[in-house]
Amino acid sequence: MRMRKQGHIIQLSFLPRLFPVNCYFVEEENELTLVDAALPYSAARILKAAKQIGKPITRILLTHAHGDHIGALDALKQELPHAKVMISARDAKLLQGNCSLEAGEAATPIRGDVPKEGAIRTKPDVLLQDGQMVGSLRAVLAPGHTPGMMAFYDTRDGALIAGDAFQIRGGIAVSGMLKPLFPFPAMATWNNEAALASAIKLRALQPTLLAVGHGVMLMKPTSQMDCAIQEAERKWETVPMNGNAVK
Repeated sequence: MRMRKQGHIIQLSFLPRLFPVNCYFVEEENELTLVDAALPYSAARILKAAKQIGKPITRILLTHAHGDHIGALDALKQELPHAKVMISARDAKLLQGNCSLEAGEAATPIRGDVPKEGAIRTKPDVLLQDGQMVGSLRAVLAPGHTPGMMAFYDTRDGALIAGDAFQIRGGIAVSGMLKPLFPFPAMATWNNEAALASAIKLRALQPTLLAVGHGVMLMKPTSQMDCAIQEAERKWETVPMNGNAVK
């Protein structure tokens, strides 16, 4: 595991050279918020890192319910029974193994490593809504990679933890844009049209730092986000109702 810090954000990266899977601590004055729960074997290292920092983990926020973001959730909750687990109301259904679409959603199948029904024992304590404040973080609904993906914007300094709304590994890209050197986020994306709209929404926040699920943290990321958005707009010039890009 590799640890890197920028401002209030501490990135914990598992398998950083091969298949980087990131989770994050957000430092508050007297506590830590953990964003995402990485891989099933990650719990001990996450807990050790928190001990090194010297602050308790009081909240576990989940950007979405794919396996590489919830892997250590049950183990962490067992060790941290008082930590509040929070996820969007929409992706809470995925966390339970329910991949059915809701009325009004694009008719594209939900993809990626969604847990099977009953595989995750932990129940969320809070169902997050768009704009809800959690400590210094503002929850920002950013559907596309999954129907209920959440990003988290630090109101103190403009840092943005964006889950898989963007990827950095393999080249910066909007979720759903296939990058041959790291194609996995695109392969797990539910709906390209929604992902592009969310990328534009997140770019409008003018983040000072972009932290994602796969890849290094980017300082002053707006110009690179613009390039990724423009690439997706060119590639997905026409997007039919089923959400599959026409090339």
